[in-house]
Amino acid sequence: MPVQKRSAERFERLLDACAELLDEVGYAGLTTKEVARRAEVPIGTLYQFFSDREGLIGALAARNLESFLGRVADRLEREEPEGISGIVDVTVDEFVTMRRTIAGFGVVDFGAAGQDHILEPTLDNNTAVAGRLRSLTASLTGTQDNAEFEVAVRVALECADSVLKLAFRIDPQGDAQLIAECKRVLNSYLNDRRR
Repeated sequence: MPVQKRSAERFERLLDACAELLDEVGYAGLTTKEVARRAEVPIGTLYQFFSDREGLIGALAARNLESFLGRVADRLEREEPEGISGIVDVTVDEFVTMRRTIAGFGVVDFGAAGQDHILEPTLDNNTAVAGRLRSLTASLTGTQDNAEFEVAVRVALECADSVLKLAFRIDPQGDAQLIAECKRVLNSYLNDRRR
């Protein structure tokens, strides 16, 4: 991440352009040349920040994850939800809101298809996301953060990922019934694992 203000602004413009183009042309149609043109920066500037298209996608995925975790943390602090079901509701609701409103999030949320190690080189994307969510929520659930809890959060994330992908495949705004079922499954599973 660039330190100087002007460089940081260019970096963000490149990520914004990438996200917009993902919505317009999809992952396969995305080119670094078009991202640079859309961001109104020379192609060389893009390559100062990103080694290639995958590096650009990785940076967008990382920004999406940081934004998601920040939104979840803010809501959890503000609303102080009761137990696991409140945390699940906030987490799923924030993901759904970002999917509906954040450019490119439907194509690259926390990684892209076929790029399983974009967030951390030694972990697949969902394991990295699960670890960050676990760190964020462990103290709120009253659950000991151990290997068993790690597996439970990982399984819950995989379930949520699959059901929410289905919800948005059926309806571009997310099928409300499937979103509700996702929450129900997560609550049931995580509450059972806590006992």
